[in-house]
Amino acid sequence: MTGEEFHCGYIAIVGRPNVGKSTLLNRLVGVKLSITSRKPQTTRNLITGIVTRQQAQLILVDTPGFQTHFSNILNRSMNRMVTQSLSSVDVVLIVVEALKYGAEDQRLIELLPHKKAALLVINKIDRISDRKRLLPFIKRMSELKDFSAIIPVSAAKGKGIEKLIEVTEKYLPQRLAIYAVDEITEASERFLAAELIRENIFRMLGDELPYVSMVIIDKFIEEQGLRRIFASIIVDKESHKGIVVGVRGGRLKEIASKARRDMEKIFNGKVFLEVWVKVRSGWADDERFLKRSGY
Repeated sequence: MTGEEFHCGYIAIVGRPNVGKSTLLNRLVGVKLSITSRKPQTTRNLITGIVTRQQAQLILVDTPGFQTHFSNILNRSMNRMVTQSLSSVDVVLIVVEALKYGAEDQRLIELLPHKKAALLVINKIDRISDRKRLLPFIKRMSELKDFSAIIPVSAAKGKGIEKLIEVTEKYLPQRLAIYAVDEITEASERFLAAELIRENIFRMLGDELPYVSMVIIDKFIEEQGLRRIFASIIVDKESHKGIVVGVRGGRLKEIASKARRDMEKIFNGKVFLEVWVKVRSGWADDERFLKRSGY
């Protein structure tokens, strides 16, 4: 990690919602850092994952899905995170879904900095039954922009990931490692705890709950190997609170139980988790509230 040929740099993972950016980050790092669900807008903050190899350290930044249609301050804040990350990294991985390319993808490609290495990652190739259809799609993509490289992958299955890492390494600047070998993220345990609760809300409630919920960690106390975490789920309406709580609190208990087990896996220790549901109307358009909450 100290040789003259060592490379280190920041890499933004960008793309429209639901192309698999978070799954790709998790696969690259080898640990679940960024939450995933079938819904768009699952990622709302910049999540950093760190991959350290013999000759390179990749500092990966998973960004929210870029929104071409947005209706509140939260959406605008997420878009701002994407555009800011594009200007501050060394390499951009722009992720598209195999055989699917539309106006949202095109808008994001137009935002790519001209002087930065941009690698096109074609994800979800495992879903293509006839691989012959992939070659014309790759050719079409190559005509849109002079990408530094085009790499087909399946983040879900792990296909093409090693190739993607090898190619990305070549475009990083020569620089000593910024992080220690065993570090895998900049994210705090407090942040990861909130994300894991939010993921279980999305996964369990499916289409029942609109995307008007967030999670705040009120207290995070670590004592004698036990993490005591107190969290609040913020929803927009009383009716949303009823959906999350469920009959006799059954759904909330299940959400908290699953999130607690996920935390214990990541934190490698016991967790006591207490979760409440609070109503705050219009929180997604409350700029002061969002800033206090880290958006």
